[in-house]
Amino acid sequence: MKAIMVMFDSLNRHMLPPYGGDWTHAPNFARLAERAVTFDNAYAGSMPCMPARREIHTGRHNFLHRSWGPLEPFDDSMPELLKQNGVYTHLVSDHPHYWEDGGATYHGRYHTWEFFRGQEGDPWKGQVADPPIPEDLKKMRFGPGYRQDWINRQHTATEDRHPQTLTFDAGLEFVTANKNADRWFVQIETFDPHEPFFSPQRYKDLYPHDYDGPHFDWPDYKRVVETDEQVEHGRMEYGALLSMCDQSLGRVLDTMDELELWDDTLLIVNTDHGLLLGEKGWWGKSVQPWFNELVHLPLFAWDPRTAAAGARRGALVQTVDLAPTFLEFFGVERPSDMQGAPLPMATDTPVREAGLFGIHGGHVNVTDGRHVYMRAPASPDNSPLYEHTLMPTHMRGRFSPAELVGLELAEPFDFTKNVRTVRVPARTMFNPYHHGTLLFDLESDPGQNTPLVDDAAELRMATLMTELMRANDAPPSQYARLGLPEHGPVGDEHLLIRAQRAQAERATQPLPRMADYPEGRLSLRTPFRALIADPFAVEVLRTHLPGVVDSELLQMVGATPLIDLAATAGALFPSDALHRVAEDLAKL
Repeated sequence: MKAIMVMFDSLNRHMLPPYGGDWTHAPNFARLAERAVTFDNAYAGSMPCMPARREIHTGRHNFLHRSWGPLEPFDDSMPELLKQNGVYTHLVSDHPHYWEDGGATYHGRYHTWEFFRGQEGDPWKGQVADPPIPEDLKKMRFGPGYRQDWINRQHTATEDRHPQTLTFDAGLEFVTANKNADRWFVQIETFDPHEPFFSPQRYKDLYPHDYDGPHFDWPDYKRVVETDEQVEHGRMEYGALLSMCDQSLGRVLDTMDELELWDDTLLIVNTDHGLLLGEKGWWGKSVQPWFNELVHLPLFAWDPRTAAAGARRGALVQTVDLAPTFLEFFGVERPSDMQGAPLPMATDTPVREAGLFGIHGGHVNVTDGRHVYMRAPASPDNSPLYEHTLMPTHMRGRFSPAELVGLELAEPFDFTKNVRTVRVPARTMFNPYHHGTLLFDLESDPGQNTPLVDDAAELRMATLMTELMRANDAPPSQYARLGLPEHGPVGDEHLLIRAQRAQAERATQPLPRMADYPEGRLSLRTPFRALIADPFAVEVLRTHLPGVVDSELLQMVGATPLIDLAATAGALFPSDALHRVAEDLAKL
């Protein structure tokens, strides 16, 4: 028995032909759906990248207890459990986050691993001189990653040198070399189609369109303020990279055909989350609530024992179900801490009534497959919020001494094997409170365009959420932050939708495009740093956007134009206030 997992990052379900995508070129995803089981109700759990991968290893949610970070000493890792039980495990990936501080304990759980350099801002090739960089619509360029990406592109310019190609080359080399061996698992994981949408020209040629504007293949995580033509170009660039991913998937399917692996090999094709490409007026993820474009995932699985080629399953499944699926396939006992269940491939058997998903410090969300309930914090300060960890590490760095000064030891959770964790006050870049608490009925509103105000439905979904939080041994601070009872029933006094309706409606108002604002010597296009340096402009900001001038975060990104900061920060920059700022700046 053998197993292959092919994992993409930021793969959009609604753009794939098996899920109704009708404009992308992805014939191999259609071919996969004919050979495997297609899951119609698969949802993410913890977001984004490394929190999702912690779930893939542990089969339990990450986001209630900590943010982005490594595997913890008490975590049960699926690849490591396979390794300990006679299954050879191998990882091939170009995903750079595995080799940063916040992901450095994952690759060591496998017998062997290979890493291919150059994706995004991977600190790879050393170059002192600045690389040539074209005019670019991307405005949030702080940190070394943006510059480094343009250096990396010089060394990955042809398809044979692209990190995705090298990753699939290595993964298929492992499969071919070990075709006659038994009991192995290989994880072939590419960072694509995650931004930047860097792909060879032949894939861009699949999406002809008229565009002569600035370079645009790396959108910031913010509201859409670009023109319709620029938005279309960004989507086409994603489509081109998606088609490259489809080509790589086809190589895997070809290899399984040629080596006759369908008879004894489990195949799972999955992703961690999607990416907004202008839908709902947003780019990216993490800033806005976790709409279905981000969390309703594509998932395909082939189990040779069931041979359910071409079947579709409607059962509600999640990322936490992947680890149990692989362990069950190889006959390895699942730890009691593992909360997922093997994917129902033979029959459409329900494995759960509802599923949690979210990001640490953001909305906590629950779906039962029909309704999606997004619970915002009960108060504007989004507190109390803590990190619970023994590996105090962020994405690219360790916790600072200042963060650790106030650390305390928390009591053990039911999954920490009697080990106490460090409890540290947590920080979030964006505050979910401004978006309010939301409820959607996917049956009548599949696009999640019209949030409901329905006390009975909210009470039922809030009760499901609370039950799942208790089953996950959520820390007491999460109940306090969300205004939910740690013990006892959820009542009408815990409902939030009506109380937060006004702020939720404000948050959905789109920002006008730049053409709608007056222009002058200073405008919304002017970098924030230049505005606060001008004695008259800074008073305009203080008048219409009180508190913004003194925000430490905004001064850190001072080279960014005000309109792009507004697009990123959302409710901190109401549309009517921006109009007043633009009008007064134009008079200076």
